[in-house]
This record gives sequence, structure tokens and C-alpha cells, in this order.
Amino acid sequence: MQIIKRLDLNDARILLEGARAKATEIGVPMCIAITDEGGNLVAFERMDGGKVTSITIAIDKSFTASAAKKATHDYGAISQPGGPTYGIDSAIGGRLMVVGGGLPVIVDGDVVGGIGVSSGTPAQDREVAQAGIDHFLATL
Repeated sequence: MQIIKRLDLNDARILLEGARAKATEIGVPMCIAITDEGGNLVAFERMDGGKVTSITIAIDKSFTASAAKKATHDYGAISQPGGPTYGIDSAIGGRLMVVGGGLPVIVDGDVVGGIGVSSGTPAQDREVAQAGIDHFLATL
């Protein structure tokens, strides 16, 4: 038998709150997705002004981070031509994201979910995702 730790809706709200605050601070309205440890959507927010095209991207960044247990920017670095995972971005029906902004949420060494952010640059998306995680971890 396995005991699985996963984010619940209250946890997702805390992650959203932290990410939203950072997005507001930097002046970039974002799409923010939270998934559980298996990549299933728990919560989503499209801030006023968040790009419509970023809805699916944010969800898929979070899916990748939680289900694959790896930050999307880490895949980006190794999925370039000649890299060990070249072409992986076409895996899983194209859902696997290789652009920064998807981070696994780790508690006590376990991936309990993921956060995916889109609408800014990859660096901005990653910064906002990290702010959500930092806010969440500060509440534990």
C-alpha cells in the first residue's frame, strides 16, 4: 500500500495567492494552474489581461512539473537538438512543456503537485511560479 501526499484545493488557493501577488508586483497578468501529484488540474486562474493562448500552456506546464516531477526549464535545456531528450516536447500528445514556468511543488522530499504559469517571458513565468511555491511553503 502507498500513502500519497497531494495538494488539496486550500493548498492550491494559497499557491494561487502567492503567484498572483508576484504577477501583480511585476505588472504582468498571468494564467496560473495548479495540479496534484499526478498532473490533474486542481485550480486555475486567468488574471484580468492574462493571454487566452496562455491558458493551455499554464495547465500543461503544471502537468509536466507535477507528473514528470521536473521543472519545465530543465526539460528545455536537455530537449534541444543533440540533447538526450531531443523531441520529448512532442510526447504525450504535445502536453509535455519545455519552456520555463512550470515547477514541481515539493514537501518533505515528495512532489505533491505542480504550478504552471504563462503570459510573461519564461523568466517572469518562472519567477511567479516560484513566488507561489514560496508563499505556500511559508504557510506549512
